[in-house]
Amino acid sequence: MAIAEQHAVTFAAGLAIGGYKPVVAIYSTFLQRAYDQVIHDVAIQQLPVMFAIDRGGIVGADGQTHQGAFDISFLRCIPNMVIMTPSDENECRQMLYTGYHHNTGPSAVRYPRGNGTGAPLEPLAALPLGKGIVRREGEKIAILNFGTLLAEAAQVAEAMNATLVDMRFVKPLDEQLVLEMAASHEVLVTLEENAIMGGAGSGVNELLMAKRRVVPVLNIGLPDYFIPQGGQEEIRSDLGLDAAGIQRQIETWLA
Repeated sequence: MAIAEQHAVTFAAGLAIGGYKPVVAIYSTFLQRAYDQVIHDVAIQQLPVMFAIDRGGIVGADGQTHQGAFDISFLRCIPNMVIMTPSDENECRQMLYTGYHHNTGPSAVRYPRGNGTGAPLEPLAALPLGKGIVRREGEKIAILNFGTLLAEAAQVAEAMNATLVDMRFVKPLDEQLVLEMAASHEVLVTLEENAIMGGAGSGVNELLMAKRRVVPVLNIGLPDYFIPQGGQEEIRSDLGLDAAGIQRQIETWLA
């Protein structure tokens, strides 16, 4: 559809009504232009349109206009929307497969710019919706990771003997797993490459408050300003989203 994202989403809605299974592949930042169509033409009708959201998170050299900072925040509040955040290329494949076979409403898979991690590829299978995975058992601290920073989170978890959870789904959130982590740990840390405000960590906060669970939570993600141009690793380092920066943020918060 070239640079006509609004039309692309409405066209996909028409295809879905006609019995097709459209996949709308759009950069995170450009999906902002089609927000009205996502809500009115797709979500309200609960159409099985899958959004393959490229450039989710820090894009680096493309600059401020292309940073995928807001998609989790602006999609999370839409009813009937499933949001998946893969941590490597294998999870990305599984989630794209899951979204394509999800028939009761729209779904979104947000993945970053760049190369895969080298993860082995498993046979395609639909994932159970809203279920995370505990990647490491630790003590006192539970890191709830949403998406691309899992490798950095794993280094931090090892250094701090923390529990590490690959949450995988922003919506539906794995509420049971979050509440289990809150009950068995002294503090929770949420981690995402999206704006902190309104992001996946905000969903964790909302759940804990709704269930009256009093546990300290540190939300780590993109700050409340437009991210400048720079290399991806350079920006992550500047924002404290590399392994050293994440550990430093947690230690400073705990001090």
